Amino acid sequence: MSLERFLTELDAPSRTLLVANRDAPRQLQTILEETFQDQRVDVTDATLPDTDADTVVLVDDDSGKILASSPLSQLERTILLVNSDLYKTGTKTLDTFELPDVLAGLDEIPFRLQGYPESNNEKLLLIVISRYIERLAWQTNAGRHRASFQHLSRINDESGTHSVYQTLGASGVQTHVYGVPDWIPSEDLGLITHGGYTDEFTDAWFVVHAPPEAHAEQAAALVALEIEPRLWDGFWTFDPDRVDEINRYIAHNL
Repeated sequence: MSLERFLTELDAPSRTLLVANRDAPRQLQTILEETFQDQRVDVTDATLPDTDADTVVLVDDDSGKILASSPLSQLERTILLVNSDLYKTGTKTLDTFELPDVLAGLDEIPFRLQGYPESNNEKLLLIVISRYIERLAWQTNAGRHRASFQHLSRINDESGTHSVYQTLGASGVQTHVYGVPDWIPSEDLGLITHGGYTDEFTDAWFVVHAPPEAHAEQAAALVALEIEPRLWDGFWTFDPDRVDEINRYIAHNL
């Protein structure tokens, strides 16, 4: 058993992101298409009645049902016209971050994403989902939160990451961090540290919020594995049972 099992078990739904009644420059459409290039998500545009201009809708390909919608401008601020520094430096804080509904709706879909310099914004998908799960944990203020960093020094080196985990460590969430122990958080950060050198410490990127049963709707998990340098296979889920299984696997094996 390994974290990789959770990726191979996915029964991926078929989804399309559709930019409705586009009035924004074609460049934004192109960036959105490039973000999901070679993924299991199609990107197109179309004219839809009774829909605001520049609205991105998430469509289930099997039923044709619209599952979620978000203003294109929200995707601009979150993923299209930003880079990872916005999150690493702390400009996007827990209290100001909002995840577009159409991105949340891509759960249970496997992604293969490249980091910089191969891609400017593919890996941002994993970063924004990570920040969303961190925000869920902060809002719930209870349960367990587990996050891996490959190297624990990232918590110290990235001011935005340090701020987020300082906030979580001071909250009512039991916060566990994982990675190669090239830096050890001080006790005043309130974090429970797990250090190791196996593949699941060095190559895994997971962010898991396992809430109390009374807040099961807040469950969320991201799991990604670096299969080659700067190349990630990953997915995210909001299914409470799957989140619980991932949480228990990490607790027992790392």
